[in-house]
Amino acid sequence: MHLNYYQKEDQVLLAVDCIIFGFDKENLKILLIKRNFEPEKGKWSLIGGFLKKNEDLDEAAVRVLETLTGLNDIYLEQLHTYSKIDRDPGQRTISVAYYALIDVDSHRFDGIQIDSAHWFDIKDAPDLIFDHNEMVRKAKARLRRRALTKPIGFELLPEKFTMRQLQNLYESILDKKLDKRNFINKINSLDVLVKLDEKDMSVSRKGAYLYIFDKEKYEKKVEEDGFIFKL
Repeated sequence: MHLNYYQKEDQVLLAVDCIIFGFDKENLKILLIKRNFEPEKGKWSLIGGFLKKNEDLDEAAVRVLETLTGLNDIYLEQLHTYSKIDRDPGQRTISVAYYALIDVDSHRFDGIQIDSAHWFDIKDAPDLIFDHNEMVRKAKARLRRRALTKPIGFELLPEKFTMRQLQNLYESILDKKLDKRNFINKINSLDVLVKLDEKDMSVSRKGAYLYIFDKEKYEKKVEEDGFIFKL
C-alpha cells in the first residue's frame, strides 16, 4: 500500500543545469541554447531539465545532457545548489548545477535535439536567464582552482596535442598570458606527459612535437591532495 506521508508539505520542482565547457585547441568555450519556451523564451540559457522520480541527480544530469546534445561518457561534476525563492518566475524551482568538460573537435553532436545550441568563446558569451550567469561564474572559478591544484586537459584536449595547445588551454582558463619556458618547465615537472616522435606540421615549417597524457600518472596526480601548481 502506497502512503503519501508528505502530502501536506509544499511541492517544489528540482532541476539540473549543465555548464558545458569546451576547448577547440585555441579558446575555452561554453555551450548555450536559445530557449524556445516560456518563461524567457528567445533568451540564452544553460542546458537543463527536471529531475524525474526514478533517478538521482547525477543520473538526471547525464540524461539531460545526452538527450539534448547526444553527449555521453564525459566528465561531469556537481557544482552548487541554487534555491533563491524567486530564481525561476515559472514556478518555485531548486536547481543543482553541474559542469562538464569536453574537447570540442572530438565530440560530434549526432544526437542533438536543440537547433539553437551554439558554442561561444567564454569571453563573448551573452547574458543568460535566471541565475545562470552566477552558475557560470562559479564554474569558471572551480575550473581555475582545479587548474592550479590538479593537472587538467585530459577531458578538454584531443588525444594528441602540442605543448602550445596545452598552454592555450591554461591561458584560457586562467585568463592570463603565461611565460612559455616557465610553463613548459612546470608541466614537465608534473611528469604526466609522453612526448611522441610525431609532429603537427600545420603550425610551422619545422612542426611542433605532439604529446599524449600518461593516463595512469595523470589520474594518480589528480587524486593527490596538497598539490599546488603555481604559474
